[in-house]
Formats: sequence, C-alpha cells, structure tokens
Amino acid sequence: MGKSGFKIVLIKPSHYDEQGYVIQWRRSTIPSNSLASVYGLLAECAEARVLGPGVDIEIDAYDECNTVIDVKSAVAGIRAAGAGFVALVGVQTNQYPRALDLARQFRAANLPVVIGGFHVSGCLSMLPEPPPELQAALDLGITLYAGEGEGRMAALLKDIAAGRLQPIYNHLADLPGMEAATLPLLPRRIVTRVAGHYASFDAGRGCPFQCSFCTIINVQGRKSRFRTADDVEAIVRANARQDITRFFVTDDNFARNKNWEPILDRLAALRREGLKIRLLLQVDTLCHRIPGFIEKAAAAGCNAVFIGLENINPESLAGTKKRQNKIWEYRQMLQAWRAQKVMTWAGYILGFPTDTPDSIARDIEIIKRELPIDILEFFCLTPLPGSEDHKNLHAKGVSMDTDMNNYDLEHVCTGHPLMSEEVWKRVYRHAWQRYYTDEHVETVLRRARASGINPKKIVDALTIFSGAVRIEGVHPLQFGFVRRKIRTSRRHGLALENPLLFYPRRAFESAMVLLQWLKLVRRYRRIMAEVLADSEGMAYADHALAPATGGPETDELVKAFADKIPDTYGAPVRPVAAVTA
Repeated sequence: MGKSGFKIVLIKPSHYDEQGYVIQWRRSTIPSNSLASVYGLLAECAEARVLGPGVDIEIDAYDECNTVIDVKSAVAGIRAAGAGFVALVGVQTNQYPRALDLARQFRAANLPVVIGGFHVSGCLSMLPEPPPELQAALDLGITLYAGEGEGRMAALLKDIAAGRLQPIYNHLADLPGMEAATLPLLPRRIVTRVAGHYASFDAGRGCPFQCSFCTIINVQGRKSRFRTADDVEAIVRANARQDITRFFVTDDNFARNKNWEPILDRLAALRREGLKIRLLLQVDTLCHRIPGFIEKAAAAGCNAVFIGLENINPESLAGTKKRQNKIWEYRQMLQAWRAQKVMTWAGYILGFPTDTPDSIARDIEIIKRELPIDILEFFCLTPLPGSEDHKNLHAKGVSMDTDMNNYDLEHVCTGHPLMSEEVWKRVYRHAWQRYYTDEHVETVLRRARASGINPKKIVDALTIFSGAVRIEGVHPLQFGFVRRKIRTSRRHGLALENPLLFYPRRAFESAMVLLQWLKLVRRYRRIMAEVLADSEGMAYADHALAPATGGPETDELVKAFADKIPDTYGAPVRPVAAVTA
C-alpha cells in the first residue's frame, strides 16, 4: 500500500496591542520552550510512526512573535496531506484571545484544533468550571488540553486520526517524570528567528514555594521534577550540532533543582571541550546561600541571571506568601553574582495592597542607591488565572478585567485599595522613567566597569529595557527587533482599516519609532563612552558596592523596613537601636 500523510501545524501565538494588531517582530527576543517541547514530542511520534508504518507525519512549527501565520497556506497543507490538525501551544492568558481567533479560522475550514498552555491548564486546575472564554472554544468544537504532554502525544494523534478527538484532555493530576524525557528541540531555521539565536530547555518543572500570584505551582505542581545531567548534555549537544549554544533555562527557579550541581559541572566540562555555551538562568533570592552555586553557574556559562526580587517591602512579600525573600540579604546576594561577572536582571511588582505612588517612588530610589542591580523590570500585580490570587478573587466575586488580552502583567486587571486604576497605570509608566534616568544608567555602567563586567554587554540591555515601554509601548519581555504590523492580522470583531489610511500612518509611525531608538542608542552610547574614558573608572565605588552588613547604619533598605521585618518573618524582635549597636 502507498504511504499517506498527516500534517501537524504548531503555533505559539502572540497577543494584541492596544489597537488590536498582533505584536510581532522580524526577530523576537524570548524563545518558546513550549513550542520546543511539543515539537520534540511530536517529532518522536513521527519517528516511531505511531499512526502506522504507512503514515508519514510532517510537522510545521511557528512562533507568531516572529513569523506571520499564513492560515490559508496551513489549511492547504493539511488538506494536501490528507489529514492532520492545528495545535496552539504554550498559550498564556494574554495570548488566549489571539489563539482563539486563529483557532476560529481553522475551525471554519473544518480542521481539528487543540489549544493547550498555561491559561487552559490554570483555569481547569483552579476554577470549578470552565470560564466563558474556554467555553467559547468548546462551543466552536475546539479541544482543550490541560497538563503536560510527555507520554501522551501518541494517544492524542491516534484519537485525531480516528476521528474521536475529545473536547477536553485533562492530565493535571498525573504529572510525568522528567528523567529521560524527550528533548525540547527546534530546527535551526526556527531558533534563528530569535535574536542572539537563543534556544531554551527546562531542566526541571514545578516549584516548592507558595507565592499566591504564581501559576507554576498549580499547573506544574509544588513537587519539583528534574532532568538528569545526561539529559541536559544531550539537549545541549543536539543544539550544538545546529550551531546553537545559547540557552534560556526556563526553570522557574533553577537553584532549587536537585541536580543543579551535576548539570552545571557537565556544562562546564562541555565548555572546556570548546562549546561556547551561554546561559540565562532564573533563580530565587536565596541562591547565594547554596555553597558553590553561583561560582559553578558562572563556570557553566551563565552570564546573565533573572532574580525574582518582586518587592523590598516585607509586608508585601508576606501578603503573597513569598516569605523566602529576605530583603536584608538582597545586596549580599547581588554582590555574589557581580563577583562572578554575571549581569543581574530583576523583576519588581507594583500594586501590592500597601503600595502608594509615594511609597513606590521611595522604594525605587532606595533600590537605585542600595542594590547593585543592572536591569530592573516592572510588572503590575495581576491575578493570573491559575493563581491563588485569581481563585480567591473569583470565589469572592471581585471585579476583574474580562479581556484576557490584558493579563500581560502591564495592564491593571483588578482594583486596588489605595490607588485608582488611572493612578496605578501612571505609577507603572513612571516606574520605568524613574529607574532608567540618564544618571542611573551612568551609575549602572560605572558599577559594571568597577566590578569587571564589560559595560558594552550592559548598555544594550539598558537601551532595550529603557525604551521598550516608552517607545514601542510593550513590556521588554514582549520586545523584538523591527515591529511588524500586518493590516489583516487584526483582532476578531475589529474592522480592517482602509489601506490608504493604514499604510501612510504605519510608515510615519515606523519612522518616528526609529528616530526615537536612534536618539536613545546615541545617548546611552555617549554615556558609556564617558564611563570608559574615565581613567579612575576602575576605582569607582558607591554604597551599593560596599560590603553588605545588614545593619541600618549602612543599609537604608534594612533601615526603611526594620519595623516590619520581625513581625513578618517571625525573627526575634530587635529594635532599630539594638541592630545598630
């Protein structure tokens, strides 16, 4: 008998901007690990011919953040193969409206469509019944997939091929092990659409902490699961054969991976073999307490680290069950990374119940003076579906934004006890302006030079994080290079603009954006040149670089919140005077 075909189209969707256009770039900046993981699982099924020896399985994968999705071509490809389906993978809450719009087009062509990712999994894990946006998908005949795919893709493909696709696949109660799991691997042609040619992999899943704003613990579980050092080496070597050696390790907290040491030792050994490995890790604020962790991370190729700083007010941290963050150790932790010449990148959340415009402004100024952070990014406290915060607000009937497109951590999605929606929005915009002043950019670059970190490595990141919100109107994590805005890729229900109006306006917008970027790049490069030209630059010192003592006589961060630390963390009550003494 002749062979037959089965075509799979994988799409990692983007989301919409304020005008309803897809946020898309010629080169995006953050790789999609979900896309890599699902592609790897399906490629394994194709190699094993799980639909029978006479069925060739073909896979096309697209990250919409850097690729225009040609729906008509995808439909034609599946029909030409004779069978297949479309999967919207790794769909986060803010990407769900776009995923549904794409799915709607494929369902109009009568093709099977599956949507999976954190939004579907989070809603099904925490809510008593599917919310309206999930029910809308079910009403269109779209299948919802919750949980992880390891060991389950073959059964899904067989259901689709046999015409018995179920409305919901819920595997949240059965989390697979990670040992010897399929490699998350994308072809080079897809990876190179990410700036810097970064791939990604997860060395573990799950998190032991209880942060109430987090969805990880309710989707991937609080019991961490881990890949072995052999698995990670296999991932790195497979990518290296494609000349890909830069990786974003997507573990929510790599420092809590029980295999961190053998993994880092193995990667360091690969570097000694000549592989030019570079890592971006995500860690918590207590990682410096683990003997050898930071040193081994640097030896393995970690040159940038993302730290969940979140806030400097212990009351705010305790209120979200993030009690593991000890603000009196922040400076010591950051200095430990600087000693290994690793760029520090921290997240900071705005909108905790005790926050006010004045307190946020004060806290940012304290951070600038006290903490040697290179890159600071801001988020609005958001009740993401799948988090305890969202579940509690939903149960209480508290008003939340019904537009899932706004759940991108930069929009205000619920009320605040001390700030109106407009004030909160203004605070968010002003936070970026307050941190990324020219004076502080110069300070960051001077600290880098004095610490032995190349300022040229820092200045590009400073430029992007300073300008993304102000110039492009997007959070830096959604940023890319050269914005695409396709006239016909507009949100369902919004009218397409007249070409005679759209294209001239788009040309003007692009020119103005380019001009603003050129001005910002020139200004920051001039500041860097001045820093590098300073003959005394290596001797630069300020309070953030001074040894951390934890005492308020030298640490304004501790002094500002000394009265809150004991009550929050159950530490012995120590008056400020006693600490000073």
